[in-house]
Amino acid sequence: MTTLLHISASPRGDASHSRAIARTFVEAFEQVAPDASVDHWNLWDGSLPDFGPDAAGAKMRVFAGEAPQGAEELAWHRARLAFERFAAADLYLFSLPMWNSGVPYIAKQFIDVVSQPGWVFGFDGETGYTGLLEGKRAAVVYTSAVYGDERPPAFGSDFQQPFFDGWLRWAGVHEIDSIEFRPNLAVGDPEPGRLAAHAEARRLGAEFARDARAAAA
Repeated sequence: MTTLLHISASPRGDASHSRAIARTFVEAFEQVAPDASVDHWNLWDGSLPDFGPDAAGAKMRVFAGEAPQGAEELAWHRARLAFERFAAADLYLFSLPMWNSGVPYIAKQFIDVVSQPGWVFGFDGETGYTGLLEGKRAAVVYTSAVYGDERPPAFGSDFQQPFFDGWLRWAGVHEIDSIEFRPNLAVGDPEPGRLAAHAEARRLGAEFARDARAAAA
């Protein structure tokens, strides 16, 4: 059974534009592929572990070919559970608002938790990193309230999409579709952009479902 994992980095609930667009994607996906499984992971629900001194120590022991012990072993186990939930999915949907020109800190925490040697990446001293999430596809909903590609620098910079797309590719996910909603909410009418974003989400959700059904046939 195909599994779509929706990971939300917005804490705003029903007021979130990124989550609303993601809901449209999921509704279209489920309509075309009703037998598929959809897992919703709100990164703010308390299930994402910290990646502090114990987890960092465990990571360096693993890099050195050693086994974590004690508190480090427990921190590593918690990180592993988060990774396994992530890795179990065939398809990904991320709803990712812009915070201060970048991603919400909870999204960076997620990346730091799951991006471990032998899980998300392999490493060779001569050839460098290798992404291990080959064969997966992702859609990312990018929203911002002030920044826009056509606006001058005083309206912000984009360290959101280049960073997150770069991480996905580094991890081995090379098939990435983006849905953007970037109105300047202080002026103008955001409705045309909102409708366009939902239309693209509806199209991509159905496309992801059709491709999943074809792959399973």
